[in-house]
Amino acid sequence: MPSIVCVVAARPNLMKMAPILRALARTLPQLETVLVHTGQHYDDNMDGEFFTTLALRAPDFRLQVGSGSHAQQTAQVMQRFEPVLEQAAPAAVLVVGDVNSTLACALTAAKKQIPVFHVEAGLRSYDRAMPEEINRLLTDQLSTLLFTSEASGTSNLQREGISPARIHFVGNVMVDTLRHELPHATPLREVLRQAHLAGFVDHGGSYALLTLHRPSNVDDPRRLRTLIETIVKLSADLPVLFPLHPRTRAMLQLHELGGLLDTPRVACLPPQSYRDMLGLMQHARVVLTDSGGVQEETTALGVPCLTLRDNTERPVTVTEGSNAIAGRDPSVILALSRDILRYGGKAGRIPQLWDGRAAERIADHIGLWLDNQDDR
Repeated sequence: MPSIVCVVAARPNLMKMAPILRALARTLPQLETVLVHTGQHYDDNMDGEFFTTLALRAPDFRLQVGSGSHAQQTAQVMQRFEPVLEQAAPAAVLVVGDVNSTLACALTAAKKQIPVFHVEAGLRSYDRAMPEEINRLLTDQLSTLLFTSEASGTSNLQREGISPARIHFVGNVMVDTLRHELPHATPLREVLRQAHLAGFVDHGGSYALLTLHRPSNVDDPRRLRTLIETIVKLSADLPVLFPLHPRTRAMLQLHELGGLLDTPRVACLPPQSYRDMLGLMQHARVVLTDSGGVQEETTALGVPCLTLRDNTERPVTVTEGSNAIAGRDPSVILALSRDILRYGGKAGRIPQLWDGRAAERIADHIGLWLDNQDDR
């Protein structure tokens, strides 16, 4: 019986892996899947709850690498992943996204001559100051099958010399999970009640949702101060809900910037469950974020989004979806936010193959690949 090792490491990985595991079980019941959690995110609020919500089974292996520098984390994953491969002897390793664990596991597998399948391949920000960009580039070069979520990903890979026979445009597995979970999204009033914020949003229900977590935004105290001060100014126009990522909370404390948020129109929340975040996103007037996943989710929901970065590796969310690049200039962020309040913002349209069936297509391609191996 063939097996495939499937790797998760951080919260977005779980949202991508859940529909893939379901699709593999339905399409290829004879295939054994070995689930490995590297422990890159190790806070239960950040991913433990997601296992329950997404009905993910417990991992077969937990590597428990924890935090560290990029080099330390990557090395730790490689050291702890190699024995898993020796024990499991899989036909392939499937990785998702662009975190350090994605590259580390792909590199370990490639050095052991084990084929790598990369889900969400080909995304490019063209900003090599982003660690994720390096992870994407190298993982794609190591991969045997590359599953793209938007047409630009396919074009990028072909331009980088990857054979079209290895590239499969399948759609966005994040949207598979969103569609699966949207009927179970937590009502806004319940999210606010749990956070002891009943009445924070007025009867009109208009509010902004903010997420910040990227090191380029939160590790630099001057940049973080500027962004927080901008959000406080925006809160004069509509209240802001701000679920605090653990890294962001730590940086606010380290740089003594938490006092900036001591204002009645900005409410800080603890990390939210996936269903709670869906409830917050789908009813927001505008979402401000530096998260690639949130850019995709708001496009799928048709909710106006402003990306607080100078680029995006998900251009379809801008060219077709509801996203706009706001950068970090306070005047631009405020002007674009106020335009959305005045005129409604971009609704966009759903990109091609963002139909909730991406995981089924991935499973079909894996099945064909396995059949071809049997024929050799």
